[in-house]
Amino acid sequence: MRKVIAAINMTIDGICDHTAGLPDEEIHQHYADLLDSADVILYGRTTYQLMQYWQKLIKNPSGEKTADDFARAIDKISKIVFSHKLKNTDWDSAELATKPIEELVRELKQQSGKDILVGSRSLIIQLMNLNLIDEFQLCVHPVIAGKGLPLFENINDRTIFKLKKSKNFINGAVMLYYEPTI
Repeated sequence: MRKVIAAINMTIDGICDHTAGLPDEEIHQHYADLLDSADVILYGRTTYQLMQYWQKLIKNPSGEKTADDFARAIDKISKIVFSHKLKNTDWDSAELATKPIEELVRELKQQSGKDILVGSRSLIIQLMNLNLIDEFQLCVHPVIAGKGLPLFENINDRTIFKLKKSKNFINGAVMLYYEPTI
């Protein structure tokens, strides 16, 4: 069965803000490799629209290898977007979800293939409350945002996790790999 991996950047104070982190070549390469190891990534509208930034680098590469590699990886992976506002995705490799998240994720898990990534705070919260996340990959950046949206908000039940491994980045960020101990 395929794993559902919640992969997200956050600050030391637990805020999920893709603009508050300290992305560098090493982190871009890490995420490009992660995208290459999966078949699909699930996004909510807000995060999806932030990720559309990378479409520009497909047409006009930056010249920075890891950023351009990440742009190619994000362009290639299938994206399913959960939105009530969007009418289309404007990205060939993206489609709007046509089923509720619980139904879609249960179907995807039963299919053969690579892992399923979840990259939006709102979807991570929903899937956590449904006990459908198999692994968390939390990239904690050495930044205090001071304000913003906390990742673990509106969680229904106490959940205990087991740290599987960690990875330190040169810029001080730490990737924590957790799995629920259900």
